[in-house]
Amino acid sequence: MTMKMTGAQQFADVGFHAGELAVQRAAGVAGDATRLSRMLEPIALTGGMAGFLGDRTFLVISGRDASGRLWTSPLVGPPGFLEVLSDTAIAVRAMLPAGDPLHGLAAGQKIGMTAVDFATRRRVRINGTLTLSGAGLLVEVEQAYGNCPKYIQQRTLAPGHPHPEGRDPVRLGSTLEPDDRELIRASDTFFLGTVNPGRGADASHRGGPPGVVRVDDHGLWWPDYTGNNLFNSFGNLAVNPEAALLFFDFASGRTLHLSGTTEIHWGEPGRPGDDGHTGRIARFTLHRLVAGSLLPARETTHNPYPRNPALTH
Repeated sequence: MTMKMTGAQQFADVGFHAGELAVQRAAGVAGDATRLSRMLEPIALTGGMAGFLGDRTFLVISGRDASGRLWTSPLVGPPGFLEVLSDTAIAVRAMLPAGDPLHGLAAGQKIGMTAVDFATRRRVRINGTLTLSGAGLLVEVEQAYGNCPKYIQQRTLAPGHPHPEGRDPVRLGSTLEPDDRELIRASDTFFLGTVNPGRGADASHRGGPPGVVRVDDHGLWWPDYTGNNLFNSFGNLAVNPEAALLFFDFASGRTLHLSGTTEIHWGEPGRPGDDGHTGRIARFTLHRLVAGSLLPARETTHNPYPRNPALTH
């Protein structure tokens, strides 16, 4: 069974939007989600939240390019490159490089961001409006909240080196090459970008054992593990199938950006499989890709999340 919503079903007035509510009900966790709904209320970027963001060196952004296509891209900088300017404003003092699909990201759009500390398995999701783009980004924040450490592989990242020719050679296309497939199948971490028509883009971390994302003749698919039961990403997909995936080779710095659509497939909860018995998988259809750009960071240590579900097929 797949889930799609149209028309008047798409929006709720406050709190969770209609897509999130529909997925929560389908998963049988509406009560759990309601108890956690205060996480989504507007938050002042002060105290511990501001300190955490100010210490980060790794950020992922979801937004639209000049043609309106959704992508998810990384930004790396020294501690302090994310600067909290006020209770509701963040400056990102780094540029998306030439060759990145979001290079020249246009101001005025609602973007999603996730700041991750891989070493401590902590992450904060941020949603807001990009008010200035150029030498850096300025974001007026509407939501900022922490997510649980589930499925975050513990990594230490050190600054990497740019391409020796001064610019990373990138490949644009709509078909996965063998090395793209190899990168996906070896990945234990990826990021998922989705978008709600009324609330804008969202960026979400996903993880599992290497091979958690499968590649077959029909595209990509992965199991949806148990999480915080808010279903922000799947709720967006329930009303709008646009999706963007971002994969890394943390050893070489190579990145793979994919843009396309994703459908939620529902099976029987508790059935045998490697989805943590949720009965949910996501199936992605590729439309466009950007491959080969180098992340300016390299992995120096790596420890897998200790409770990654085992792959069964």
